[in-house]
Amino acid sequence: MRATIVKSVVFTVVTVLATVMLAGTIRNSTPGSTSRYTALFSDATSLNRGDDIRMAGVKVGTVTDVRVHDNRVAGVEFTVQDAVRLPRGTIAQLRFRNLVGQRYISLEPPETSTGGSLPAGHTFGLRETRPALDLTMLFNGFQPLMQFLDPKDVNALSGQIIAVFQGEGATVEGLLSSTASLTSTLAQKDRVIGELIDNLTQVLDTVNGRTDELDRTIVTLQQLVSGLAEDRKTIGDTLDGMGRLTTSVSNLLEEGRRPLKASIGSLGDLSAQLADAEDTLNTFFARLPVKLDRIGRTASYGSWINFYECEITGVIPRPEGYFGDLGAKPVAKRCTA
Repeated sequence: MRATIVKSVVFTVVTVLATVMLAGTIRNSTPGSTSRYTALFSDATSLNRGDDIRMAGVKVGTVTDVRVHDNRVAGVEFTVQDAVRLPRGTIAQLRFRNLVGQRYISLEPPETSTGGSLPAGHTFGLRETRPALDLTMLFNGFQPLMQFLDPKDVNALSGQIIAVFQGEGATVEGLLSSTASLTSTLAQKDRVIGELIDNLTQVLDTVNGRTDELDRTIVTLQQLVSGLAEDRKTIGDTLDGMGRLTTSVSNLLEEGRRPLKASIGSLGDLSAQLADAEDTLNTFFARLPVKLDRIGRTASYGSWINFYECEITGVIPRPEGYFGDLGAKPVAKRCTA
């Protein structure tokens, strides 16, 4: 029983200590007495409560709250150990902790001390803070290079870029060594790049040889565009007139389609009848001149054929341009029958 009790006590103590250590790690608190400060950032994206406050890479405090300040900037409240002295001119800079997106605030003392320390409760204004590096803009600039790299090389290069731009001690040599695969890939594509440059050179030579023609084309095009711009009102009115004309023609065709269809059908019937009477018509037109000649002779030599004029009409031109009516109206009953 004694051994069992001892083992239980040891297990309980170890469990409690591990739980306390885990809780302290999760809480990410700073031991000892602390003082509160406030920092204003133009952008505090991804900074959360519990993130670190560091000076020279050593954790000296914790972020306690992040909220909107004055409806335009981010207000970050944090604590710093009282044992840490913050000289006047200290800059609060927001940095990336890793590529996952976690951030922390780095307190950067001035290179030359101006004397005195910042009092507890001091507020770091926008002039005393620096936002984090915009990785989106940075990686967009390196995108043409990264598309030739493997995913592992991209991750290594990204880490080196962040370290270099944030001044965390990474060397340019490390950055260049991370781009070695890029250089190899470009070397493998040397033939393709050379052919592309040769083709582009030929195109530029052709364009250069046609400089005069190209200049005339551009000048003519400019004159055409200028003329169209000057006549834009006339062109617009013409297009409106064409639209109205199209509407009128469409209505005319719609209204005349049925009568035209009937006329075409009747014309077909007439053509068929004329085709059936082809022999009769040929005989009639062959004999018509002889008949007309004989009728004319008969009317000239006797009164066997009587003609009666029922109506004569005409016009007389006048200097004013008006054409007056002239003629005789029918009075005989035979003309009105």
